[in-house]
Amino acid sequence: MAFSKVPSGARLARSTPFDGVTRFSESSWTPNTDVFLTEESLVIQVEVAGMVREDLSLKAEGNRLRVQGKRDHDERPTQCKFILMEINYGSFQFYIDLPAGYNLHKAKAIYQNGILRISVPIASHADSEDIDVSIPTENGDA
Repeated sequence: MAFSKVPSGARLARSTPFDGVTRFSESSWTPNTDVFLTEESLVIQVEVAGMVREDLSLKAEGNRLRVQGKRDHDERPTQCKFILMEINYGSFQFYIDLPAGYNLHKAKAIYQNGILRISVPIASHADSEDIDVSIPTENGDA
């Protein structure tokens, strides 16, 4: 599925081998992301270690999922000299366009152990309600 309108400043985050999933980023860094299929759904896993639930935001926009968040550098001393720096900090925002046949508005998201897992079920003809995707607490409450 082609991206209908690329937001200004967006860049292709990574190419994906799965025909139909397109991902664009509007930030200087993008968390590592896996997208895979199961018998029931399309699953998106985003590696966001060191973040808290309140720092993450998901929004369903048609068949486009917007993922955004911010990882603060709380643990880093103000005056330090880095020898190696591989952890990305600051804000990020990226979009994933999903192929037809999946209902993003019925998606469920769980954030646990640094991994945000979003399960997008196969669509039925009755699916049409437009709602925000929520992030439940670690005990499963919405």
